[in-house]
Amino acid sequence: MLRAWISLNSTDWRRTIGPRMRLAVGAAVSAGVGVVIAVALAVAAEAPAFNRTADDDASIAKSLAIMLRASRSVISRDQDRINDPSIGDKGIDGKTVLAEAIQLYRQATSVDPTAVDPNSLLGKLIRMQMDSIAEVVDVHQATINRQGIGFKGFIPAVFGRLVNDAFGRRAVGVAEMKVTAPPGLIRNPKVRPDQWELEAIETRLLSPSWPRNQPYTAIAAKNGVPARRTLFPEYYGRSCLTCHGSPKGEIDITGFPKEGANEGDLGGIISITLYR
Repeated sequence: MLRAWISLNSTDWRRTIGPRMRLAVGAAVSAGVGVVIAVALAVAAEAPAFNRTADDDASIAKSLAIMLRASRSVISRDQDRINDPSIGDKGIDGKTVLAEAIQLYRQATSVDPTAVDPNSLLGKLIRMQMDSIAEVVDVHQATINRQGIGFKGFIPAVFGRLVNDAFGRRAVGVAEMKVTAPPGLIRNPKVRPDQWELEAIETRLLSPSWPRNQPYTAIAAKNGVPARRTLFPEYYGRSCLTCHGSPKGEIDITGFPKEGANEGDLGGIISITLYR
């Protein structure tokens, strides 16, 4: 920590810290956090890398993926209410959505995420993620509660992207999440797969021999920093085909052409990066 603080008095402070700390500082400063706070975040980011095993990272990544899926399920289940133009206050606020997501997480894991050791890396990250879920719902209350308008555009895919963005701002230099997809299915250019993700999708997840629901994980650099990267495949369910099914090319309710997908096709990938 002293080394980092001393570096603030130098115009060449980047030479005194490691690549993962440089990433944290750079990202935090870009987000307007400020150098002093950014360095504090960076020092905190550096610590969890020690004594972590591959199993630790696998458990953390799986937990984050489950919580994201749980929260999206809540938003999916509430779509009819969100899009009901006759109702004002929908009763769908951050606290409510998070409570339902926690319940689904418990059902999937038999673990209460609020009881995870807050000093552990999983405890810190899962709380950042839960805070992000509540934040996104609360920030979009005006949209959710708008009367006289049917489709609000606050769909699970949009919600998930916003949650991942909010999580990334909290976990800068420690972890990142996004939901990407094979290039032909990308609707938002912000979530295009990078080169590592693209190669893994094409050679592993899209392979006919790849076991269904099996994640792919590897140590691979991101932004020049070593990281444990994990891809969780997601497959189209029946409800997904309303927007992504047939007839191919028909414009769906969101304004995009349908992909002509079938139930069970690979439709997306949760990509989680845990910096080492």
